Amino acid sequence: MIRLFALAFMLATTANAQESQDTVTSPIDGATAAIPDVPANDVRALSGAGVDLKGLDKVSGDVIDITLAKGDVARVGRLEVELSDCRYPEDNRAGEAYAWLTIRDPQRETLLFEGWMVASSPALNALDHPRYDIWVIRCTTA
Repeated sequence: MIRLFALAFMLATTANAQESQDTVTSPIDGATAAIPDVPANDVRALSGAGVDLKGLDKVSGDVIDITLAKGDVARVGRLEVELSDCRYPEDNRAGEAYAWLTIRDPQRETLLFEGWMVASSPALNALDHPRYDIWVIRCTTA
């Protein structure tokens, strides 16, 4: 987490060095970086009809392609994956998808993951399971 913050801090420092906007102070070394002032209405997310996912069984090496519509449930091994929503920026339909997924293990009656998974940064908010990996590829629009 510290490495992610440090990377974001370094990128923000170089990209925004010429702007005089709000600043953020790093808890690591006390340095400051400019934050661009992006109005909320300038970034628009559209909701897709479904999502394309990849699943990996780490034991057998099987890779599973999954396409889900909103509200559908699919099985990856013994896990159940449910899609609530998939959104993408209006100007970048292919690369910046993020999906609200609920992943359960019905045999153990446990909730393993619930939240947004981001296609461009699968490790940012990932399923933590010893056997299975699941990640978002893109939203589907039809």
